[in-house]
Amino acid sequence: MIDEPILTMEEREAINAGRWFSSLSPSLRHDILRCAYVKRYKDGDLICARGDPPMEWIGVCKGAARVSSTSLSGKQITYTYIEPGIWFGDVAMFDGDSRTHDVYAHGPTTTLCVARADFYKILAQHVELYEALMRLQARRIRQLFGLVEDLNTMPLRARLAKQLLHLSRSYGVPSLTHVGEVRISLHLAQEELAQLLGASRQRVNQELKTMEREEVIRVEQAGLVVRNREKLMQITEADHD
Repeated sequence: MIDEPILTMEEREAINAGRWFSSLSPSLRHDILRCAYVKRYKDGDLICARGDPPMEWIGVCKGAARVSSTSLSGKQITYTYIEPGIWFGDVAMFDGDSRTHDVYAHGPTTTLCVARADFYKILAQHVELYEALMRLQARRIRQLFGLVEDLNTMPLRARLAKQLLHLSRSYGVPSLTHVGEVRISLHLAQEELAQLLGASRQRVNQELKTMEREEVIRVEQAGLVVRNREKLMQITEADHD
């Protein structure tokens, strides 16, 4: 991990453009950024470990934070990827308990951190932050319930389409050579994508090949390219009915 004192323009824009953070008042955003410090990680570096005390509130500015745990057999299981503009770690700050999961940098990753003492000072000065964090928690709970519902009601093909739509929104970069296509800049191995979907790598590979034959996506060595977003939406809606 490398400490760097200043965010790049792109990293600062990612934080400020976050849907939740951008909804805060200018004075609250200013106070958060004023006391925050920057940490940069290489791919695979540990950001925080399960069992660690809650010492920091963390926002992702660049790259991704991979949230995972290790099974009894020693296999690492990935639950989600935290994208630029999203903050995490506030739950442990509130209840004072230890971190519940391991968080690793996925690709070169930059975070903005607020120390625990400063976090509480900001809460004391801005009642608004309590309400904003309640909204953030409500959104997370809705997403969690949605994931559980999808896992029990949607076939793998629809879940995969939905996940690809999410990834294209969060990490999509317009193609410079093919109009209308979007490249997912977050590079995921098929095993990592399978873990997000609660499926085997083999089944996910089969579904990806089917979507590629249908010209919905393109699988490249550099990652996945969404060729037809409307078709992905149709797959999600049709297979969900």
